[in-house]
Amino acid sequence: MTALPSLALPALRGGQTSPRSVAAARVAGWATPILAFVLGLWGNTGPSPWTDEIVTMDVARRSWPELFALLGQVDAVHGLHYVLMHLVGQVTSVTEFTMRVPSATAVAVAVAGTVWLGRSLGGPRHGVCAGLVLAVAPTASRYAQEGRSFAFVMAAAVLATGALAKVLAGDGRRRWPIAYAVLVAVLGWFNIMGLLLLVAHAITVTWTRPGRRTIRRLAIAQAAGITAMAPLLFLALTQRSAVGASAPVTFGTPAAFFSWLLYPGQDTLLTSFKVLLIGSTLTALGALAVRRRKTPELIRAVGVPWLTVPPALLALATLVQPVFAYRYLVFCLPALALLLAAGILVLPWWARVALVLAVSAPLAFCHRAIRLEQSRSWDTLAVVRILRAHDAPGDTVLFSGARCGLISTAYQEAFARRTDLGRSGTAAAAAALDNPPADPATLAHRLERAPRVWHVMCTHLSAAARTTAERIAAAQEQALWAAGLHPRRHFTIRGIEIILETRPGENSLESPANTAAVRCPGQPGKACPAWLRTDPAEGAGEKTS
Repeated sequence: MTALPSLALPALRGGQTSPRSVAAARVAGWATPILAFVLGLWGNTGPSPWTDEIVTMDVARRSWPELFALLGQVDAVHGLHYVLMHLVGQVTSVTEFTMRVPSATAVAVAVAGTVWLGRSLGGPRHGVCAGLVLAVAPTASRYAQEGRSFAFVMAAAVLATGALAKVLAGDGRRRWPIAYAVLVAVLGWFNIMGLLLLVAHAITVTWTRPGRRTIRRLAIAQAAGITAMAPLLFLALTQRSAVGASAPVTFGTPAAFFSWLLYPGQDTLLTSFKVLLIGSTLTALGALAVRRRKTPELIRAVGVPWLTVPPALLALATLVQPVFAYRYLVFCLPALALLLAAGILVLPWWARVALVLAVSAPLAFCHRAIRLEQSRSWDTLAVVRILRAHDAPGDTVLFSGARCGLISTAYQEAFARRTDLGRSGTAAAAAALDNPPADPATLAHRLERAPRVWHVMCTHLSAAARTTAERIAAAQEQALWAAGLHPRRHFTIRGIEIILETRPGENSLESPANTAAVRCPGQPGKACPAWLRTDPAEGAGEKTS
């Protein structure tokens, strides 16, 4: 069997472009990853770190023995990312900014790799266009500003696919199968879900019908890459309980996933903007389908399986274990960029201009929205601000909700003078992702001596975690009540509720006239004094209970 003539790579053909156009394409090719990196840094500290980012910040502060003890118990699938973040933390301070900059760098690498891959598949113009589409995609910027491994998975997926394309193009040099094997291993070590890409690669190989020698080289490279992951695969099987809950898979999941690739979690996006983004994207993809003979077949052979197969496999896996989460599929975004670029380039110039004008306002709105505090599930920075604004000597804190207590370890400076009453030790010492809780007797003893307690309850949790958190919060409310502490103020912020618990008579806000019976937070049916007040000057987030 021989490779189809239509699959010859444009980048390997000579004499088709002038030196000036080649130089311009190179400059534009370098400009796109720089643009992606700048967008990743823009507004980097605006959104609050969410649950998993708080874990990253906590793990980055641990010692090497504590880090490896953790990976031996849980979350080994993120081990390579944790090691990198630990190294970053050794060089710089651990903040949301420093934990997110590596992700911005990874997205820039993914964009540069997309330029290279697109150039190999369809020529310089296609490479630059695909890189530009990925660079300005809101989903790419969203994960460029998240201190987790998903941007790294996307970068590894692009580079691995580029190495695959080189082998399929008939490049007989040994370095490409070796590079492919190494990148497959790196892809899996960053996140085991990235290995779903290998099934898409197998379909690409079947589509292109290369020779037996090429198939054998790729099979050996894939096997070598997976073998290098054997320790991680073993740990992943033993740590299955670390997998969080996922969204249910329904008939609407494919459309939801497609829209998420265009505008991630933008509930506030105007319907007209959604229509413009989806309509423009479908127009470009439709043009590619109608005029497919004008584009190299390898673009479709690489892009279509890459975009569709991993989400389909993850949805099927959810039938066995709930693992479907959009963030695991960020590495499919470059495939959409490659296909969109091919569709855009077969359109006449006026249609390209119309598409750019149509998506400009929606993209600008999305980029602004993902840089707001409200774009994350937890507004952890608001917790720090509220506690600082209402600080008093002897204040203590009590957390409830999975990973909620890690807020105090992620922001050690803000909580240095506030004792965490609800933990018996640290997550680092316990080789866990969460602080071990204090037993009821210890908690009761601590509460008896506390003048004021900030009860911080994280509410944006999975269904399983929410049930446990509600049980713990109810037990804590009972202990607070038994210790003579009563709610005075109640703050509701995104994903978190904060209740200031104080003792009667210790503050001038309490008076005998202000004791109307109301329901206590976390205590359905139980009455407590109405000491909760709203101060308009302190923001609309505070409310009476």
